Amino acid sequence: MIIDKRYRICMILFSTLFLGSCASQSSNAAVLWTDRPEFALYAEYFNASQGDYKIEPRYFESPAQKLTDNGGDFPDIVVGSWLKSTSTRTLFRPMDNLFRKGRVSKESFYRALLDLGNIDGKQYLFPVAFNIPALIFARENEELLSSPFILSLEEIKNLGKSFNTVQNGVYSRMGFSPAWDDDFLFLSAVLFGASFREASPLDWDNDALEKALAYIESWINDANTNIQAEDDFSFKYFYDPPSKLVISGRILFFYMLSSNLFSLPQERWTNLDFRWIAGNDTIPISEDMVYYGIHRKSRARKAAEAFTLWFFREETQRLILEAGRNNRLNETRFGIAHGFSALRTVTEQVFPQFYPALLGRMPPGSFLSPPNILPRNWTSLKEQVILPYLHDRIRSAKHGDIRSLDRRLIDWSRLNRGL
Repeated sequence: MIIDKRYRICMILFSTLFLGSCASQSSNAAVLWTDRPEFALYAEYFNASQGDYKIEPRYFESPAQKLTDNGGDFPDIVVGSWLKSTSTRTLFRPMDNLFRKGRVSKESFYRALLDLGNIDGKQYLFPVAFNIPALIFARENEELLSSPFILSLEEIKNLGKSFNTVQNGVYSRMGFSPAWDDDFLFLSAVLFGASFREASPLDWDNDALEKALAYIESWINDANTNIQAEDDFSFKYFYDPPSKLVISGRILFFYMLSSNLFSLPQERWTNLDFRWIAGNDTIPISEDMVYYGIHRKSRARKAAEAFTLWFFREETQRLILEAGRNNRLNETRFGIAHGFSALRTVTEQVFPQFYPALLGRMPPGSFLSPPNILPRNWTSLKEQVILPYLHDRIRSAKHGDIRSLDRRLIDWSRLNRGL
């Protein structure tokens, strides 16, 4: 994969800061572990804004994994995904004191996101960023849609079917296929209530999952003939980027997460529009939500709290967005930590000033549905077990011909024991 030059700047800055932070830590210097390269820049902004404290960021692909496999090493601050798993949530200290005297405003956060970081009545984690699912389409097709904000699975299916064009038994236009992206299959399962959640290592509502898969299989056969016709169409036309296929009229919709949508080159927005994907007035938040915690063994608590108070302010996040625009980082990395800000006031009032397509488009906070608590190794589990299972299921004429999800999970657990 070719990494964009501006993204590489973040990684180089991380390396520089890491090499400069190998000296013994003082109580005025807090070490921050994260999987979000943007925090190298945020640390630089904070360090330059005052002279009392210093933040030393260190990048790890999985901070949650590192926390439990670190051999005695620990940070002061952690920012990343999967921090509320059973193995990690006990490692943080409550931050309720930061709410006192309005130092951090509870009311500024999306409440459902803030509540997910509350454990037994204490606030151990603050939400940082999140993403939600969307469909892109050519602006000229906007009149086909019933809502200016959202699209349901049923409307996507019906509009996609009506858009189809078949010539000599072969599709020359196809509105949409749920099989074009395995993540869309997963999203459909979530909307049907599959409710994946941490267990030993995972649990879910199997009846809801089966209903979702039956719906997808019916969708494919009813709207697009069969899975083979969909795969043939993809093989023939998907050498072009999806946004180009949408604008050219080859397809009607394509699925994107908001982080990818708002990282598209600006010139492609001229003819593009989007809608959020929802079910029963619910928009599921992507599972890789970013959370923020202070380690219970922090040796630089004052520095950690100073950075916390600085970061969770509307004016700070506006500064971050302005710097991203001025440095053109927002062309490859979206918003705050590559997502919408968990500060409601920032996402609803400040983001549209930097991403004009969002003006009047953010759904009410009540629509946003956070994921369940998931295991720290969720990324691996999803990519190696769940998505391949969904992919195989919709392509299998006889479901008994493929390994069940339970069987795959057992096999995966054996191979990854201790991770």
